[in-house]
Order: sequence, then C-alpha cells, then structure tokens
Amino acid sequence: MISKLLDFLSDYLAHRKGLLPILGILLIVVNLVIQFVFPMSMLSLSNIFLHVGMIVAIFGLMLAWAL
Repeated sequence: MISKLLDFLSDYLAHRKGLLPILGILLIVVNLVIQFVFPMSMLSLSNIFLHVGMIVAIFGLMLAWAL
C-alpha cells in the first residue's frame, strides 16, 4: 500500500516539479499576512507557516532535482 502511494506521488510530482516549491512559497506568504492581520495570535508568534513553508520548499527543490 505504501509502495503504491509512493509510486503515485512520484509519477504525479514528476510532471509537476514546481508544485511543492510554489506551495512552500505560498505558506511563507500566508505567514507574512498572518503577521500583519493577527499580530499577537499564537500562529504569528510561533511562525509555524514560515517553518513548514521553508521545509516544503526545500524538500520540493530537492525532489525536483532528483526527478
């Protein structure tokens, strides 16, 4: 089951190499917007979207290079 999932993801992402980096950039922009809209909320203080966006973008670039 996991093997089939990895096969599907590999085939899907092989044709869409920029999808994960764009998703990561969008998460970083969401973090920027949250900083200005809700300055004292838990989401803006933790910067969770910034960190997840950076991880997704870097992972997407490494995966695109490998595929």
